[in-house]
Amino acid sequence: MGCVNETVARLLARSNRLGADPANTNYAGGNTSAKGVGTDPVTGREVELVWVKGSGGDLGTLTEAGLAVLRLDRVRALVDVYPGVGREDGMVAAFDHCLHGRGGAAPSIDTAMHALVDAAHVDHLHPDSGIAIATAADGEELTGKIFGERVVWVPWRRPGFQLGLDVAAIKAANPRAVGTVLGGHGITAWGATSDEAEANSRWIIETARAYLDAHGKADPFGAVVPGHEPLPEAERRARAAALAPHLRAVAARDRPVVGHFTDSPAVLEFLASEKLVPLAELGTSCPDHFLRTKVKPLVLDVPPAASVEECVARLAGLHEAYRADYRAYYERHATPGSPPMRGADPAVVLVPGVGMFSYGKDKQTARVAGEFYVNAINVMRGAESVSRYSPISEAEKFRIEYWELEEAKLRRMPAPRSHAGRVALVTGAASGIGRAVARRLAAEGACVVIADLDADEARAAAEEIGSTDVAVGVRADVTDAGQVRAAVDAALLAFGGLDLVVNNAGLSISKPLLETTEADWDVQHDVMARGSFLVSQAAARVMIAQGLGGDIVYVSSKNSVFAGPDNIAYSAAKADQAHQVRLLAAELGGHGIRVNGVNPDGVVRGSGIFAGGWGAQRAAVYGVPEEELGRFYAQRTLLKREVLPEHVANAVTALTSAEFSHTTGLHVPVDAGVAAAFLR
Repeated sequence: MGCVNETVARLLARSNRLGADPANTNYAGGNTSAKGVGTDPVTGREVELVWVKGSGGDLGTLTEAGLAVLRLDRVRALVDVYPGVGREDGMVAAFDHCLHGRGGAAPSIDTAMHALVDAAHVDHLHPDSGIAIATAADGEELTGKIFGERVVWVPWRRPGFQLGLDVAAIKAANPRAVGTVLGGHGITAWGATSDEAEANSRWIIETARAYLDAHGKADPFGAVVPGHEPLPEAERRARAAALAPHLRAVAARDRPVVGHFTDSPAVLEFLASEKLVPLAELGTSCPDHFLRTKVKPLVLDVPPAASVEECVARLAGLHEAYRADYRAYYERHATPGSPPMRGADPAVVLVPGVGMFSYGKDKQTARVAGEFYVNAINVMRGAESVSRYSPISEAEKFRIEYWELEEAKLRRMPAPRSHAGRVALVTGAASGIGRAVARRLAAEGACVVIADLDADEARAAAEEIGSTDVAVGVRADVTDAGQVRAAVDAALLAFGGLDLVVNNAGLSISKPLLETTEADWDVQHDVMARGSFLVSQAAARVMIAQGLGGDIVYVSSKNSVFAGPDNIAYSAAKADQAHQVRLLAAELGGHGIRVNGVNPDGVVRGSGIFAGGWGAQRAAVYGVPEEELGRFYAQRTLLKREVLPEHVANAVTALTSAEFSHTTGLHVPVDAGVAAAFLR
């Protein structure tokens, strides 16, 4: 149901318009507000309220539930009890006592700016063009030159109650002003109406951009470094896939992370420039940026023509230097009350000629970190084009990164799901068991690559699971080593690594020995025995390079240990798969890679194999109608229960969870109890 308050409706529409354009603000960055009148739920009297985007929300997708609603008189009364900038963090808790009604989002640190500024509508945004002026060495002078009296410079101050007081005072003292440039941070604009506030925000953003376009140098990053030009696209992406496991090993030493690859023109231009290293060393400036990108990136400072081996060797030294530097940064600024160091690995790795990998606890976090570093590149370009990029000091960056308020927000986050931070590749996953496995792994927090012979069905299955932050679909014929490598590369480029592989692709032709052709034998062994070998080989190569361990699971069959009638080719191929589990468990255990199997039986409903003719063949063997085959299989089991794809998915998920961290070489029956198939 839509909101009925006209003030709120206009605020949400304005917020969504502004947030939809990354030129105006970054994801989850900035906030908007509106003041108006509401009804006190106790007295029934009208009260003045302020609606402001709550903590952690995103303007582009903001809904009424994402707004914090506060009594304006109470927020303004906080001015009289404000203890000063040294204790301003405590004011955030005070906002909770100013809330109106029940529900709503938690008030953000910027609430004071919106409530205390004497304007009905206020926008606080992080546009690249505005931050370029805010981070220029002569930003104050540029602000006056570009905007005149209409926009006022505010020296850097960490977001909080005092900044709200500062902006309110500037608004009161400058009646012609429509907004401010917040040094090192962003912009604020206001208006008497929602449309006026939006127009003023856009005017500041567009005026800053027009000035940069008209007055900026053509080469703000300096000359292109010879030999650091971008590789051709196909070569670039192949190099990115080859480096991805090694880069993830660097980013994930302290905690699991998922990766995101970016090779946009803006990134490649920056990576080829002579100013890459000195500008990267300065780090980002806007608080929203370095909270996600860390204080600075790691630059793999080798030419694109270097071999992968040379890159890996150089990366090892750079990683140790980065970790030592980050620890020193923490120790320089930490106080007895600072939160513990959260890890010393980079969140962004820049590879000249190739692109940028960014990392986070899930794909969305990793993608947003990359988007934020692109914002930072745009900011550096703008500032360098008209001045010199001069971000806030290292000490101020630390105060933001290790802010107790941010730490409290992290502590409030729910515990990660069992497979969070893991990347899975499932073969034959467009239908049946594979599809159920992919769905279940994604539900437990994994990023999933759905590989299938049918590309359209693979993409459809991925879309059913969620966005490309969760699942992607690719075509892969597992009998073709090149297509298997391409599927693994797709996982590396989509999610930065690979942790879990499920060999599920299969088919079956039910015939007695004398009717089984060589072609029947070859196709079943090619898909299941050879295909599983190729997938496991390609996956193990990545997992070993990452050094993070991993899981390989074979969806084998009860038939791998049970001798049934008229099934020579299928059962022999499944027995091959079953022994691959044992062989690879023995070989890969030293790398922390677990290899286990699942032996289903009688999975008729939802099965791609049974729907493709196998069901009719097996029904004929047992002399039952095809539609009764599932019930027939159930009645021959000890538990008298029909096995569904979801039951196999449960076993795969359990085997690859931390609860089975010490288990490898195991085959788990999922057959409702077939005594003849008991493992001995």
